[in-house]
Amino acid sequence: MMKNKLILVSVIVMTCFIMGYAWHSRNGSKTIFLESNVERGNIRIVIQATGKADPENRLEIKPPIAGRADEILVKEGDIVKKGQILAWMSSTERAAVIDAARAKGSTELKRWEGMYRPTPVFAPINGTIILRKIESGQTFSSGDAILIMSDRLTVRAEVDETDIAQIKVGQLAELVVDAYSEQKFEARVDQIAFDAKPVNNVTTYVVDVLPIDTPDFLRSGMTANVEFLVTEKKDVLLIPSATIRHQDGKSSVFIRDEDGDPIEKEIEIGISDGKNTEVLSGLVENQIILLEQVISAKKNKSTGSPFGQGSSSGPSGRNRR
Repeated sequence: MMKNKLILVSVIVMTCFIMGYAWHSRNGSKTIFLESNVERGNIRIVIQATGKADPENRLEIKPPIAGRADEILVKEGDIVKKGQILAWMSSTERAAVIDAARAKGSTELKRWEGMYRPTPVFAPINGTIILRKIESGQTFSSGDAILIMSDRLTVRAEVDETDIAQIKVGQLAELVVDAYSEQKFEARVDQIAFDAKPVNNVTTYVVDVLPIDTPDFLRSGMTANVEFLVTEKKDVLLIPSATIRHQDGKSSVFIRDEDGDPIEKEIEIGISDGKNTEVLSGLVENQIILLEQVISAKKNKSTGSPFGQGSSSGPSGRNRR
């Protein structure tokens, strides 16, 4: 019997403590409303990712024979067409014959140059020379890459698996490289990898983003930041997302009534970028909306009992403020 009484007393004391604490917390704070306007503007939803500029097709051009470079006709950065002659090469045998003829005089040299023509090196694709590894007069083997070219530069971005469903081939994107952070340029999604790539224990997919007009400053290996455009709306009504209340599948905001008192008004919303949200109906441009904020009315928190005057108190027993 005594045990049951003790349990009952404990329950009553705990209940009183909780009610008193709630009363104390409620009376230790107040609600204020900050004003904001309904504005007209543009809103974009984007997915951000990072990547690196790489040649879509990187080709090493190797000579068909071992020998010596007679003349290199291109330099790094040159744009070439498929079938264009990039260099003239002499085989080891021709180089020896030409050197011997040169020692005998110009007439003999001209005769042997006409009889023993050099070997051309052709461009296998349309593209850009990104690396020149040989100079005229330098010898080489048939396994040496004398030139490296790429057909076009693409940015390979790593997209989180949670966002990959919103990426489509042909989708618009914006690129900016770290070296030229003030210059954005447009691109399109060219390819989405089928195989996942784990990065720091996060599953990602490589998305190839192809610049629409490749800027002259873009170089292989540059780090790029990518913004994939998911959706965009222009000239719509916008409000701060923090002002919206969501309850029972409905959205509402606080406005002022005719007497200036806050009242709740139901609205219909559209897309949101996190910071701002589109308003489809319920509000008009330049209308004032209110952001509810609860602030503490006391400078110091009370850490003692809600029933006594001695909580967080000085020697007099009164609460400090």
